[in-house]
Amino acid sequence: MQISSHAALVTGGASGLGLATVTRLVSEGATVLIADLNPPADDVAAELGDSIRFVKTDVTDESQVAAAMDAASELGDLRAVVHCAGIGGPMRLVQKDGSPGDISHFRKVVDVNLIGTMIVASQAAARMATNDEVDGERGVIIFTASVAAYEGQIGQAAYAASKAGIVGLTICAARDLASKKIRVMTIAPGTIDTPLLGRASQEVRDSLAAMVPHPSRLGRPEEYAQLASAIIENAMLNGETIRMDGAIRMAPR
Repeated sequence: MQISSHAALVTGGASGLGLATVTRLVSEGATVLIADLNPPADDVAAELGDSIRFVKTDVTDESQVAAAMDAASELGDLRAVVHCAGIGGPMRLVQKDGSPGDISHFRKVVDVNLIGTMIVASQAAARMATNDEVDGERGVIIFTASVAAYEGQIGQAAYAASKAGIVGLTICAARDLASKKIRVMTIAPGTIDTPLLGRASQEVRDSLAAMVPHPSRLGRPEEYAQLASAIIENAMLNGETIRMDGAIRMAPR
């Protein structure tokens, strides 16, 4: 599917992977709704101009997600949704003081990352299902998992479990929505040079880059955006999770 002249929605689109995706889709002729808790920076908004619109959105709130989807649909036929919003944070099953793990943190991460994904997918699909077919399909939904879904490290119990849930949801959602001619795919990034990682020391960044077999560097948000664009265009990509990680396999710590 060509996204040109259609509408798209990107959650977490104000920064990092989401912003790179917004920029890419705009360059391909789409009008993009940014659904995020915070708006894009003023200079970014000025550069993208009338090709974007922002709606403050908490992905765990069905009514807010619905409002964002409705706003996107007002921009044109909603054909692509790229779900980048998510959170992390350390959690162990037993804390350093010997007490049980923080279940409230686990619940919050799962709520945002996994339940939020389901809310976004359901709300998006309900609207895409009313679209006319274009080249035999009505829309594409892309989730964001992580290599942690496969090799969760020590302290990543909540994050890894939530991302593994997204991987498991992918084929189910794709089969569920096949009758409506909506595709569902997931990207599982490795270590990507996002603003969050930018807060780490250069030593930490270099260490992470050295763990990647090839290319031995951090991934770039633009590479995620490029892959998302390719998924939208290629009608045979459906029901699968693609690792974008330079062949890294994470060690326990």
